[in-house]
Amino acid sequence: MLTKNAYEEIDEAQEDHYQTSGRIELPASTNIKLSENEQFEHIEMVGVARRSIDVVTEPIVKNERLVENVFGKLKLTNWSMFDTNDNESNPIRGYASQPVLPLSKACDPLKDILYDLSYYVDLALQETPEQPPDGLTVDESAAIRLYTIEWNAPHQSLYSMLNTNLKKANREDLLPYSKYLKLFISALAKLPCVPSLTVWRGVTKDLTADFPPGTRVTWWSFSSCTTEMTVLENNMYLGREGDRTLFSVEAINGRSIRDHSHFVTEDEILLLPGTHMIVQSQLSPASNLYIIHLKQVKPDNELLELPFEGAHLFPKEKHPWYWKKRFTIPILLLILLIIAGIVLGAVLGTRTVSTITLKPCNNPLQSFDYITIGRHPSSVVLGHFRNNTYMDAAITLADENGVIILLGDPTDILRTSKIATGVLPMFIIAADFNNDTIQDLAFVNNGDDTVTIALGVGNGLFPKKKTYSVGPSPSCVLSADFNKDKKLDLIIVSQDTNTVGVLLGDGLGGFKASTNNSVGYFPSIIISADFNHDSNLDLAVTNTFDNTLSVLLGNGDGTFQTHVTYSTGSSPISLLSADFNNDNNLDIAVTNSKNSSISILLGMRNGTFHQQVMFVTGSDPISIGAADFNNDNNTDLVVVNGDENTVSTLFGSGDGSFHTQIKYATGDHPVYLMVGDFNNDGSIDLAVLNNGDATASMFFGQANGTLTFIQAYSTGNSPVLFAVADFNSDSRLDFAVVEQSDSTISVLLGKGRGVFQIALNYTVGRNPSSVISVDLNNDNKQDLVTVSGNGSTLSILYGRGDGFFNPPVNLTVGSAPTAAISVDLNKDGHMDLAVADKGENTVCILLNNGNKTFYTFLNYTVGNWPSSLIASDFNSDEKLDLAVTSKEENIVSVILNKGDNTFHSEINYAVGKSPSCVVSADLNKDSHEDLIVTNYGQNTISILFNDGTATFHAAKTFTVGRYPVSVVATDFNNDQCMDLAVANSGSNSASILLGNCDGTFLPQIKYTSGIVPTCLASGDLNNDQRPDLIVTNGKSNDAYIFLNTCAN
Repeated sequence: MLTKNAYEEIDEAQEDHYQTSGRIELPASTNIKLSENEQFEHIEMVGVARRSIDVVTEPIVKNERLVENVFGKLKLTNWSMFDTNDNESNPIRGYASQPVLPLSKACDPLKDILYDLSYYVDLALQETPEQPPDGLTVDESAAIRLYTIEWNAPHQSLYSMLNTNLKKANREDLLPYSKYLKLFISALAKLPCVPSLTVWRGVTKDLTADFPPGTRVTWWSFSSCTTEMTVLENNMYLGREGDRTLFSVEAINGRSIRDHSHFVTEDEILLLPGTHMIVQSQLSPASNLYIIHLKQVKPDNELLELPFEGAHLFPKEKHPWYWKKRFTIPILLLILLIIAGIVLGAVLGTRTVSTITLKPCNNPLQSFDYITIGRHPSSVVLGHFRNNTYMDAAITLADENGVIILLGDPTDILRTSKIATGVLPMFIIAADFNNDTIQDLAFVNNGDDTVTIALGVGNGLFPKKKTYSVGPSPSCVLSADFNKDKKLDLIIVSQDTNTVGVLLGDGLGGFKASTNNSVGYFPSIIISADFNHDSNLDLAVTNTFDNTLSVLLGNGDGTFQTHVTYSTGSSPISLLSADFNNDNNLDIAVTNSKNSSISILLGMRNGTFHQQVMFVTGSDPISIGAADFNNDNNTDLVVVNGDENTVSTLFGSGDGSFHTQIKYATGDHPVYLMVGDFNNDGSIDLAVLNNGDATASMFFGQANGTLTFIQAYSTGNSPVLFAVADFNSDSRLDFAVVEQSDSTISVLLGKGRGVFQIALNYTVGRNPSSVISVDLNNDNKQDLVTVSGNGSTLSILYGRGDGFFNPPVNLTVGSAPTAAISVDLNKDGHMDLAVADKGENTVCILLNNGNKTFYTFLNYTVGNWPSSLIASDFNSDEKLDLAVTSKEENIVSVILNKGDNTFHSEINYAVGKSPSCVVSADLNKDSHEDLIVTNYGQNTISILFNDGTATFHAAKTFTVGRYPVSVVATDFNNDQCMDLAVANSGSNSASILLGNCDGTFLPQIKYTSGIVPTCLASGDLNNDQRPDLIVTNGKSNDAYIFLNTCAN
């Protein structure tokens, strides 16, 4: 326990350091004691790495709240690096008796302690929405936000001072913080516990000697953690060199505070004071990198007093183990396209253009694009884990010590679950180990030298696990019946002992060790096949460090003959067997990662092989697949090239040779591939797992053996809005995207099945902010209209009908036009224009003469900063009216059409904060057009129901993602009820709210988009009579396509 003098010494060191580096804070606590004479040079305890936001005037290098440091040569006596109060008899109590006060009152006792506290309290309150998420009050949400704010250097932030005092044994030092703690912890207790998951913190020092397994650890301060281990490798924090210790914490009651944080873009998990853990294990996966696995447990005694009666600091119920580490990834529906042929066939297979009878569905959209699946996907296996209708997948995630299960049912919201594994799961297979006709899983854990058997129960869950110790550093597992007892056995590759071990199965899901067989140096991957035609399974293993292939012929009783070695290229790392020369003997193909080649070893009938013949691939070939891609009855190969982010196809000649390598780009650092006819068109397709960016890439095969990549489409810089129409009269939808930064429009022509090609870019006015598609001159060809907010310009590009457009015709409108629509306002058969102008706070009406000229009829005043407008008949008089959102007044204005080329004065209705977009639809089936408004500043949408006389009821609010900017209404799931899609620019997602036909909606489904989505639109992009979705993304400069996969 730290003495009073030691605290004074530390506090003095903190004061001195603040003059040069901003702030210093002691790490969180544990009961491990360091040497009395030990000195620490720049030791960092790292939580969530993030891009800092300047609170006042000076830039902050990094978010210091999330970095705990000990600088200089501070000599500590009887001090634990993590624990300054290891006595569990001294819990944090007393604060709960304080009254719940407004934030400003709760902070009154701290005004003499914290610099300019009133300013930061006001800042926290100003940033807090009127209706905070999670049912918190404004003061409760602002209390969390205040904790996250960085004070301007050199002054200490609230979190720094609070945590320093929480770690002191003398609880009297906490008294001034009691009123704030009452409000703060009460707010945190109301937040739901994040489902059990692994979070990370780190230190730039090797601490493994101080944390043997079984050690009990307590952190007494609030601890900010990250779910992304990779962010800790940022050079600003731990970096990639020198001694580093990562603490992997299996947390059970963490709170996600992102929705109440000053830092709105970070997924931060906050652990409460008194977090109690036990060291589970250690490993060192790389030089100077050490991982210590901690598991949080409920302490025997109360370490943190409940803030109020009935509060729950821990989850109310203990869920089954297979719910641990779960999280919802709605857009992971894409992975079904990659791994489930039946789903892809339903979406992209050959279809007739006949009328389709559509059935309701709860999961309408599917993205053809990169898809995030979790950190460090290392292996994948397909299987029927729930039923025999849809293919499912299990993927090992090495950085998360888990297996994610993806269930393939396109008519239901995708259910994912995670299975806790051993440390660093590296390879996974699926088979029925207990003969119950239900598929089970087996995966090797490289970090703790085990193999785990997870027995399935038929509903996609795996509640029963068994773990067996195997040889050191297992890298691969293989299952087959090697002793002919009709029970599946296992073969485990152990890299440190250069062996393959046999575990014989008992048919009930249990295994016992049998024999170990020596192979070459550092074996990596193993396969089994009958190489010598004796009906016994044999083995083939790549030996990475001695550049060989070992073949072990089976005896049929679970034992194997001494291995025979064949030379390969440099660093063989993957292999497969197939008949490459059509002689009915199995051959072997091996990838050689260090010399960019594959080795082909042609087999003979007796189980021996000819010397290798090598063929060139891309750089670092690490995974291989075989299929007949070009339908010539010869086996072809496809290879993942890890270093150059490509896959190569090599076409077989039928005599064991290969030719015509074709390369295709993938995601970052591809590691694994799968082949199969995923869209039921008779051609072989390809799916690739990308380790570097945790994505999957999908390629569809063509009859000639080539592949087409279904992906996100690049546009110009900063795409913000777009229009969808058939620009080239081919009965396929195209779209035009406005790019603000380069003042252009990009036109992407549809090729069918949701695939697009870029046609041409067109220069328009400066900083275009809106685009619409309409036939302005009645020539049956779609034209484009865009307005330029910085140039008082409206540009019209008349279409030629072939996908190309004539140079723009520019008209001057207002002073800062923001949005435009085109409708026939006066029923003369010509499409007119209405333009919202934020510079003059008006709506400008331009009536169309029908000869490519317009005249301005009248300007109508609306609220401050009109941001969006629509036209619809709100009072059932067969005249189109207008509705306009005003961003600065938080209103929507309704302007009724008199029918004589004039309009009534506006009628204003209150909506949420900073309305950004408005659309209309009949949401409750009363035949009246209702209004839907996105509230950018409140993370909600407002619904205003129309009584049929253009009178709208008070707005009802529904929560969506962060900073919603665009909304569309259509029936996505075929239930004859209007649904909504919302683009969330702050959370990089699109929300789907499925309607109930009465004006209410199911909870939102979120689909991941690109970075900072700006606009969305809906239309049938692949001619299957289902509405699809397009989302433009302003920061990643691309457009995402989501195809509707509702079953017929």
